[in-house]
Amino acid sequence: MEIYLKFTELGLSEDILSAITKVGYETPTPIQEQTIMLALEGKDVIGQAQTGTGKTAAFGLPTLNKIDVNGGLQAIVIAPTRELAVQSQEELFRFGRDKGIKVRSVFGGASIDKQIKALKSGAHVVVGTPGRMVDLIKRRALQLGDIETLILDEADEMLNMGFIDDLEFIIKATPTETRQTLLFSATMPDAIKKIGVKFMKDPQHIKIVSKEMTSDLIDQYFVKTKEFEKFDVLTRLIDVQKPELAIVFGRTKRRVDEITRGLKLLGYRAEGIHGDLAQQKRLAVLRDFKNDNLDVLVATDVAARGLDISGVTHVYNYDITQDQESYVHRIGRTGRAGKSGLSITFVSNNEMGYLRAIERLTKKEMKGMKPPTREEAYQASLAVAFDEIKRDLTDEKISAKLAKFDGDAEQLLAEYDPKLLVSLLLQAKVSDPDTRPKVDIAPEKPLPFNGEGGRGGGRGGNRGGRGRNDRRGGGGYNRDKRGGGRDRDDRNKKDYYKKDKQKVHPKATEKKPGFVIRNKGDK
Repeated sequence: MEIYLKFTELGLSEDILSAITKVGYETPTPIQEQTIMLALEGKDVIGQAQTGTGKTAAFGLPTLNKIDVNGGLQAIVIAPTRELAVQSQEELFRFGRDKGIKVRSVFGGASIDKQIKALKSGAHVVVGTPGRMVDLIKRRALQLGDIETLILDEADEMLNMGFIDDLEFIIKATPTETRQTLLFSATMPDAIKKIGVKFMKDPQHIKIVSKEMTSDLIDQYFVKTKEFEKFDVLTRLIDVQKPELAIVFGRTKRRVDEITRGLKLLGYRAEGIHGDLAQQKRLAVLRDFKNDNLDVLVATDVAARGLDISGVTHVYNYDITQDQESYVHRIGRTGRAGKSGLSITFVSNNEMGYLRAIERLTKKEMKGMKPPTREEAYQASLAVAFDEIKRDLTDEKISAKLAKFDGDAEQLLAEYDPKLLVSLLLQAKVSDPDTRPKVDIAPEKPLPFNGEGGRGGGRGGNRGGRGRNDRRGGGGYNRDKRGGGRDRDDRNKKDYYKKDKQKVHPKATEKKPGFVIRNKGDK
């Protein structure tokens, strides 16, 4: 029988424990329990675990525990993306607030002058992206001579994005002998192992196995559907299942934009997020989603890694992913903090091989689901409308506001049939599949299955094979200093053009840095 420790048994200080209690945590996850105990002993740690396993608390709690609030900068966290940097900063701030710890974030796409000003006002911990950290170090605005703890989060992603030189530059700016290093990575390719050998002192390797990566609390289903039926099926599922918070994953940025526009046209509170959005817009969308101002977030896989979003009840994989581990990242947005979640993957007949490969990785069989009929979706929407109307009619505050319409209501009742007026009210509140606007989503070809389980799509390509080519604005996430460039998941462009504007076949560009299928099999 497994014995699970509580946070109170790990040796954390009272001010850190009080913050943990306020956040609502009681029992640490496996990666948290093992990392915290080793880190508090001062050991270097390599943690191998997926997003969604609680890595921020795993490295954050022991780091914050030893911060001296009377001192200066004592710890830095290097993260691959701006979103992850901001979210880590917010979580570390919550954990360290009772102790009075100042946590700053630095990243590209925002004013470097404002970030320098914030650093000058004081910081105990700085979280940032590699490119911006290098800039600040070169400007002597970020001085790492007294750093006691160095943390590399999503290290495999940073290497995959071409940040190896920046990482080495930052690491070399920190003390060698007195520094504690904590490194986290979803996979363990040779490049990660080399960092461990070169920059870490006898690191302890913690690996969270696959069965812990996919929560048993997530019910996983698939729906067989044709491409042109997907959007209609999605809206019917949303109407019937009534998710509190849902994420819809699309394969491309164009796909995300079209799904988002379609959902908003039909009255759903939805927004999209992908790599082409301005940083301010991306953060605003995430903030609205976290604050319950949105019901549906539509996203590319860029949102599957590193986004700490709680309360998601449903994940809809509008497009199945070619990479099984990306599926794990996607569904890991739900089923958190002991709550149940639901994942539904749309799949064509040609894509069933990818679905079976996912099942082999997660060691969990997906159940087939028959989508709701149009009538079932209508009845579900009607039931919601009835509940809303009854609730509003019994709300004294709303009733008081309605009193101003008494005269107008009596005039309408005198001129029209009351049943007709109520029907008009219901029509405005009910989503009727037969009468609502038609939404057309541009079709995309189903993924061709090559019989190899989708790992690498048969083209090979080691995870780190792109090297620094991605820094030219091509693949991977958008580089924080350079802003532009394609998302790695935007892989279905119809046309490619050379500088002389001549059209070339898409296959002629496959090996350019814009998109390389990664081999997730690295150990």
